[in-house]
Amino acid sequence: MLWPILTTFSLAALVCLHVWWRGRFLRIQRASRTQIEDLQEEKRCAALQMQTQQEVLFDSIVEGVLLLDERGRIQLANRAFGTLFGVTVDIRGRTLMEALRLHELADLVKSLDSQKQVLGYELKLSGLSERWLQVNAAAIFNGDGRRHGTVLVFHDLTRLKKLESARQEFVANVSHELRTPLSLIKGYVETLLDGARDNPEVATKFLQTIDRNAERLKLLIEDLLTISELESGRVKLNLSAVALSSVVAKVLEDFKTRAAAKSVKLLNQVPDLAVRADVDRLEQVLGNLVDNAIKYAGANCTVTVGGNAREGGPMEVFVQDDGPGIPPEALKRVFERFYRVDKARSREQGGTGLGLAIVKHLIQNHGGRVWATSELGRGTTFFFTLDQAIGNLQQPLL
Repeated sequence: MLWPILTTFSLAALVCLHVWWRGRFLRIQRASRTQIEDLQEEKRCAALQMQTQQEVLFDSIVEGVLLLDERGRIQLANRAFGTLFGVTVDIRGRTLMEALRLHELADLVKSLDSQKQVLGYELKLSGLSERWLQVNAAAIFNGDGRRHGTVLVFHDLTRLKKLESARQEFVANVSHELRTPLSLIKGYVETLLDGARDNPEVATKFLQTIDRNAERLKLLIEDLLTISELESGRVKLNLSAVALSSVVAKVLEDFKTRAAAKSVKLLNQVPDLAVRADVDRLEQVLGNLVDNAIKYAGANCTVTVGGNAREGGPMEVFVQDDGPGIPPEALKRVFERFYRVDKARSREQGGTGLGLAIVKHLIQNHGGRVWATSELGRGTTFFFTLDQAIGNLQQPLL
């Protein structure tokens, strides 16, 4: 009877041991699976984080970057590229022609089959506003020497092109302004040397013309030096509390004779308040604006200098005429150097073409702003702002 009992007990023990080991094995298996899943999740998170960091780094590049695969299809395009080309949709998987419709760029990529890389290529983009891009491109090859893709880097040259255009225009304008009076001076001097000096009446007339054009050259050079100093920040202002009405009265008195010659009436309607300004530079601003108004307003017009004071705010000063006015398209450009609304009339009236540009820079140096309004047939008004002053007049402000 003992052996059956022992056998039964042994079998039961073996079954219990098997169940225990199986349960432990399953627990270890589950723990291992969980650990593996956790490691895989960590790997996925790390990969995703690395991909996110790479995308952030890629999008933070200032230049536009485009990556093409071996078939010429777009793999990657950063945010700067989208901004440069106005792309707002996902263009991955498309060809350059499908995405941009630029034959010139597609031809550039094709040329890399033989050239391997192209540096400093300039691409002009037409549209509402002309833009220029510099393109650097290179073919990517694998270890077997087979072309694996293409990388293109785009740099915006638009601002540099505009600056270069402005420089060329400035040089051309200065050359023209210098050439005209110099040609007249040279011509009259040669005529005098050829014998005209022996005729007192003719000689006097020629010498007056020479003197007038020499003065024109002097004014042009002075204005060029002034605008250069203003744009470079070398002009230092001697700010003080200035009685605006007195300064306006002095400026209008200086132009009294010129205004009378054209039957132009001058009015001073500036309130008796003080502004914080450099008195000499303020006279220069008002002088340029009044001179401009008299010159272009025409005969029998009225030129008014006035001002509006705002409590706790800047003083708004204006110079107004009731002349023919300025066309809207020209009004936006009147403060540009050498810009003239009516070139033929401007040449006849004289002047350097820098007066309003100087006004703009002087007022900006004072911390104010300048603008103009006009209505054809009703006249033009130039405005500028200056801080109101608190303290004794003509005493430097610290």
